[in-house]
Amino acid sequence: MGEAFLTDEVKIFSGNANPKLAEDIAKNLGISLGKIEVGRFSDGEVRVMIRESVRGKDVFVIQPICRSANSSVNDNLLELLVMLDAFKRASARRVIAVTPYYAYARQDRKIKPREPISARLVADLITAAGADRIVTMDLHAQQIQGFFKIPVDNIPAGPAIAEYLEAQGLKGEGVVIVSPDVGGVARATKYADDLKSPLAIVVKRRPEPNEAHVMEVIGEVEGRVAVIVDDMIDTGKSVVEAAKALIKRGATKVYACCTHPVLSGDAIKRVEDSPIERLVVADTIPIPGDKKSSKLVVLSVAHLLARAIRCICENRSLSAEFAKYW
Repeated sequence: MGEAFLTDEVKIFSGNANPKLAEDIAKNLGISLGKIEVGRFSDGEVRVMIRESVRGKDVFVIQPICRSANSSVNDNLLELLVMLDAFKRASARRVIAVTPYYAYARQDRKIKPREPISARLVADLITAAGADRIVTMDLHAQQIQGFFKIPVDNIPAGPAIAEYLEAQGLKGEGVVIVSPDVGGVARATKYADDLKSPLAIVVKRRPEPNEAHVMEVIGEVEGRVAVIVDDMIDTGKSVVEAAKALIKRGATKVYACCTHPVLSGDAIKRVEDSPIERLVVADTIPIPGDKKSSKLVVLSVAHLLARAIRCICENRSLSAEFAKYW
């Protein structure tokens, strides 16, 4: 099935979390964004008004669960839930939540007594609100897919980031791909295989959330350009400590890449003051003006998400589709 199927049977709508990404996804699909008003009542409650019929359509709601210019993570989560409910009640055939960044993913298990498993709670909320399927990107923890009772498509940003690295000549034996922790080894291995580069691992200890101390670097980094790959960068403390450790062990340069630029607080300043040459990120989360930096490179993943949407609409295998590129 081709463009006619998409035009006639599929609607793409956006909340306020990342409208630019939604526009780019729609453009890649050759269709226009659906007409919807997402605002607030005078007391701050979310107000949603769908301005066109969606009866019998496949509706994709583009809304990363992230902070944006005027809204918090929790505001945008509630927006998503209210939109899903509205589309379900408007008799859409299927309602698919497209949340490139899935917040609360780091709370996927109990580390200490009496802690919540918030990643499961968010999954339950999305399902209860009416989602028939969810499309996300580079989940922080793969097991979160098991928290859902609906299909989950976890799309990699790797094809876009690896393509950039290759274009910059960051490939081969002169480059070492670095996992910033043991949990990211599978991701880093994929990059290393794709770029035909060796692999290294930074071993860290985390005494508290957003705190990390480098204990050891496993692998040969001396005389090589080190490329750190991660799913997200939040405060920047962890990636900066890793970069310093790599330079100390003989790396000639350090680049850092991540899918989700959370960039809380002074993250950008930390990166600017660090040995990191470039911070390469995807556009899953909008980056405000005060977070911009000459070291920051933002890559679009709209074409990857559009490809996933097309596969879903045409009942084609996503794994087979992405295996061509990654």
